Amino acid sequence: MKSLLKYLKDYKKESILAPLFKMLEASFELIVPLVVAKVINVGIKENDKGFIISMCMVMILLGVVGLVCSITAQYFAAKAATGFAGRLRYEMFGHIQRLSYSKLDTVGTSTLITRMTSDVNQVQSGVNMFLRLFLRSPFIVIGAVVMAFYVDADAAMIFAVAIPVLAVVVFSIVFANIPLYKKVQNGLDKVTLATRENLNGIRVIRAFHKEADEIENFAVKNKELTKIQLFAGRISALLNPITYVIINIALVALLYKGAGRVESGAILQGDVIALVNYMSQILVELVKLANLIVTLTKALACASRIEATMEIPEGMGEEADDSRKKKAAENPADIIGKESMEVRSRQKNANDDCVIFDQVGFTYEGAGAEVLTDMDFKVKRGETIGIIGGTGSGKSTLVQLIPRFYDVTRGRILVDGMDVRDYEPHALRQKIGMVPQKAALFKGTIRDNLLFGNKDASEEEIMEAITVAQAKEFIEQKEGGLEAKVEQGGRNLSGGQKQRLTIARALVRQPEILILDDSCSALDYATDAALRAGIRELSYKPTVFIVSQRTASIQYADKIIVLDDGEITGIGTHEELMESCQVYQEIYDSQYKKEGQ
Repeated sequence: MKSLLKYLKDYKKESILAPLFKMLEASFELIVPLVVAKVINVGIKENDKGFIISMCMVMILLGVVGLVCSITAQYFAAKAATGFAGRLRYEMFGHIQRLSYSKLDTVGTSTLITRMTSDVNQVQSGVNMFLRLFLRSPFIVIGAVVMAFYVDADAAMIFAVAIPVLAVVVFSIVFANIPLYKKVQNGLDKVTLATRENLNGIRVIRAFHKEADEIENFAVKNKELTKIQLFAGRISALLNPITYVIINIALVALLYKGAGRVESGAILQGDVIALVNYMSQILVELVKLANLIVTLTKALACASRIEATMEIPEGMGEEADDSRKKKAAENPADIIGKESMEVRSRQKNANDDCVIFDQVGFTYEGAGAEVLTDMDFKVKRGETIGIIGGTGSGKSTLVQLIPRFYDVTRGRILVDGMDVRDYEPHALRQKIGMVPQKAALFKGTIRDNLLFGNKDASEEEIMEAITVAQAKEFIEQKEGGLEAKVEQGGRNLSGGQKQRLTIARALVRQPEILILDDSCSALDYATDAALRAGIRELSYKPTVFIVSQRTASIQYADKIIVLDDGEITGIGTHEELMESCQVYQEIYDSQYKKEGQ
């Protein structure tokens, strides 16, 4: 929790004023039993109506001032807690956005969603309750004991015995509950994951008539969560009855002791009432304190999960490693300078290598064997590279290494002559237009989605992109054209339309390197061919990587890389591979026979 307190730094004033106003309220509350005692001992005893009325006015004044202090404290506490949670959620979202694919794969999306929503809300509640009660409740308890001793020291000894017993009970239950609440949050992660998987895969579940199986699977996870929540709740529920039993036993003892003291003339009846009121105040505040501790227990468990998330290394190499830093420091040009030198070098020599894979190997985090082994090839500027292979051969992984969605575990990748790990990720990705396998569109207009690729794109650049992507015709047919609405995920568009828009979005930024990761699977052959022809005619001549399952999509590429089980089995043109690469021949023949070409 300590590392998260820095997000309260902008709310120091509120964090101080909230407990101070609560202590003011508590001070007025502690005076009330003495006023009641005066009413009984003086006003009622002597039948002095004027004194009774004046004391009642004092109590009303104390109540009004206390209410104002309470509302003020609540305002400051809420402002600090919500501001803290908002800042924490913002920083957490930014950190998650910077995590590498490897880290996201390891942690899991459902866990991150739970931590950003439920956990942050729990911590917000904990901060709010803490600011309101962490001084008030102990102050009332200790103040009530002090005031009880002021009224009558002998009777107040009962307070001295009851309070430690209550403290032992409360803290024992709390410490027993801390690990249970962590289990509750982990169970919530599993339920969230099951829900997310079902919503994402609802079409497949219905297609295979697996609704009953998924309902049963969800019921099992939900039952496990319910069981641990009930167990934790039962332990928490022990707080109130046990504290009430102890307080009521103390109250009986206090009345017994007080009656004896009144009979002996040591104290008056009003003093006994004051002692009972102080005992009641202690009871109420201990119940509040118990609830505060329960809330803080949940908040601390959630805070530890949030801290663990914030401590995850970003993993995409926001900075170069130590050896590379040292090498860069010895070089007269820094990283940005080197990038500028590379640009000048490219201007002198338009035929140099754009992308180089130098004995690259890659292993997913936690995996036992390499997914890619000895990837070694060079790509000239402006070339079109086709990548093909069977399912699971590593095609997508290969192209995801170029923009550093994953980092190589062996070897190196050079872009414009510089190791990709020496680039700032933003600078590297500015060079690249990436179209993933799954078309991802955002809620807004078609124009909004296109400008996502380059917010400063001109109208001419947008029109060129949608024309090359073969999206112009269907955009013009839509009401509003570029201003036509797109629902979240592109639900109101067909698969082919979504793919064409995502390709246009990548083209809008006019990238040096264009990666099409099996992003034309929903296009017919004529549209696919027109798209490839349009890309070849682009004025800025990007280096193009086309990942595809179809030989027809890549057979006219300058170079085709054939992958099989993470290894390169052939590199060459279509004609060369048809003569020398058995894997490519098998893929081509299977599709030729199937498609009747």
